[in-house]
Amino acid sequence: MFKKLIFVLVSGGTLWASPWAFAAREVHKFEVFVTIPTQAFYVIPSDPGWIHREQQLPWNLTSSTLGGLRKYFDVRSEAGSIEARLEGRPYLSNGTAAHDIDLRVLFNGQLLNERESTEVVSTVDAAPGKRVLLEIVPQPPADGVYKPGNYFGSVNLIFNAVLPGA
Repeated sequence: MFKKLIFVLVSGGTLWASPWAFAAREVHKFEVFVTIPTQAFYVIPSDPGWIHREQQLPWNLTSSTLGGLRKYFDVRSEAGSIEARLEGRPYLSNGTAAHDIDLRVLFNGQLLNERESTEVVSTVDAAPGKRVLLEIVPQPPADGVYKPGNYFGSVNLIFNAVLPGA
């Protein structure tokens, strides 16, 4: 009996010291999410990979001009038209107010502002759904010369479904 107990202890110790007991381990953690829109109303990017990331506007070194951003959205509203407005002034800043670069924001060809909502998709186009273009166009400074620096900003859009007769 004692020999069996020693054999079990030695065998267990050998297994414990085996390479499997010290195997490498990798752990990967990542977050996932999904937005499932209602079929009655949605305004979502056609390519969802860009909306949560900072977007770099292209600078043309040879002509000293700043390019804009063009992205498509899928829109739909069964109830009526779709209106949009900006929440706050759209601009790029390097920290010096005199160097701010104003941005024009157009959605489906309609110029948006922060003071009032603008119809961007008619009832006729919104009912079946449509793909429309968002354009963000930097406005050149008054003197025509962009000042050097690192510029940052944000554009906040608010969309509303408008009921007929409202």
